[in-house]
This record gives sequence, C-alpha cells and structure tokens, in this order.
Amino acid sequence: MTDPDLPVQLVRPDRWASGVIFASPHSGRVYPDWFLKDTRLPMAALRSSEDAFIDRLIACAPQFGAVSLWAQVPRCIVDLNRGADEIDPLVVRGVPRHPLNQRTLAGLGVIPRVVSQGRPIHLRPIERAEAERRIAAYWRPYHQALSALIAEARSRFGQAILIDMHSMPHDALTHLHGSRPDMVLGNRHGLSAAARISDSVTAAVEAEGWRIRRNSPFSGAYICSAYGRPGQNIHVVQLEIDRALYMDEATVTPHADFDVFAARMARVIRQLATLEAEAGGLDGIAAE
Repeated sequence: MTDPDLPVQLVRPDRWASGVIFASPHSGRVYPDWFLKDTRLPMAALRSSEDAFIDRLIACAPQFGAVSLWAQVPRCIVDLNRGADEIDPLVVRGVPRHPLNQRTLAGLGVIPRVVSQGRPIHLRPIERAEAERRIAAYWRPYHQALSALIAEARSRFGQAILIDMHSMPHDALTHLHGSRPDMVLGNRHGLSAAARISDSVTAAVEAEGWRIRRNSPFSGAYICSAYGRPGQNIHVVQLEIDRALYMDEATVTPHADFDVFAARMARVIRQLATLEAEAGGLDGIAAE
C-alpha cells in the first residue's frame, strides 16, 4: 500500500524474485502551494520537466516479483537524479562558487534553475536554508529508501538490479543520425551495469518491437554513477522512453491508447522482474 502523504512511495511484491527494483525519481506531480507562489511559470511549463506517468507504467512491477519505487516531489522542486551537493549558485543564495559540472551550469542542479527550453523557475534566488530543507525533506528520504533496497537485495540475493525509469522529450533526439530510437539505455558505457544486464534489458525492449540505442544522448546521470557497481553485483541501468509514444507533451496527458502502451511495457517489466532469478538468490524463496 502507498501513502500519498509520504515523499517516497514504495510497493513490494508478495515474493521478491531476484533483487530487481524499478524506480522513477522524476514522475512526481505534487505541487505544494508554497512552491507555486514563488514561481513565474504556469503549471503546463512546470510539468514539462516531469517524467509524467512513468510511475503508472512501473506500478505493475510488484505483480511480477520486483519492487517499485517512485517520488512524489516534482523534479522542478528538487531533482533526485542529482547529487545533494550539485547546487547552482545562481538559484541558491550563499553557496560558494565551487567548480560546477555541466548539468549544474545548465541550470539543472539538485535545485533546478530552469525547466525545458531554459525557462526560469523561480521569481528570485532562494535562500540556502530553503535549499537544505528541500534536500532534507525530499532528496534524503528517496535516497535512503533506494540505498536500503539495494543493500537488502544484495544481502538476500547476492545482487541488486535497478532499472531507473525516465522519459525524454521527443525533440531530444532530433539531432541523431539514422533511425530514431524509441528508448535509450544508459549504463555509463558499461560502468554502472554488467553487459549481460544491459543486453537483457535491450532484448526485452526489442521483443516488443521498439528500437533502442545505448548511451546516446543519455548515458546515465547521478543515480547510475552513485549506485552502479557491477563489480559488486550492483547493476544500474537508466531507461529513457520517448514521451511521444504514450503522451501528448503539450498538454501532459496520456494518449487515448495509453493502456495499450502500458500493456506492452508491462510485458517488458514482467520479463525483467525476475532477471537472473535462477542465477543466485541467497534468499530468493523467502516470503516478504
């Protein structure tokens, strides 16, 4: 059961098959009044940064033996796929101007400065105390839950497999040459997941007739780099889905045939939920 008042939603299967976790850090859509009073953007613009409805797509995972985890907080309030120290001094007052990575320089730090098309979120920079409050209230609970699940999976099954689910704007791939992929798998060029895990995800997606590309233009962000340790049997794969496949990006509404798409994704999730169940599992037959 989920609790709508909690910042993190976690649903376990009756029997966890092999330590697979499906997670969505960017599908949150609970916009508090205090935030809406301090932004210049209309709701449609704010929602353009959501991985809208990904939480709905992974809701079936527990039926098939995997854990599902998702956040309630919108990405434009705090980005859970960034490090807690990726703070942009242009959006948070009182932050030292330390060396910044490209994401933070672009306004996409842990407290984002902009949504899609570079539109500024805040009316004015926020105080450092407010940034720290958001990180404590939203970022830390999500990562505490994720870390605990990964540790539990390794203890019980000898492995943890995180499928980190995202969506990408349709226009994000217009610069690519050749046939356009429907999905992009990121594994940090092999650093966050073993080849056999990435191959299994690729095969499951292609079995549904979708085209998939690896590591271009998205190779995996903070969650892949922070948690992926294939040498320790912790595998993290980021899967980006073209939003145009299942939703209207302008209105942030599901297509009329969303359920058809969701059924196809459910077949992918079903196949991956028991990934390597026969290979290990220190406690694979234990009840939850």
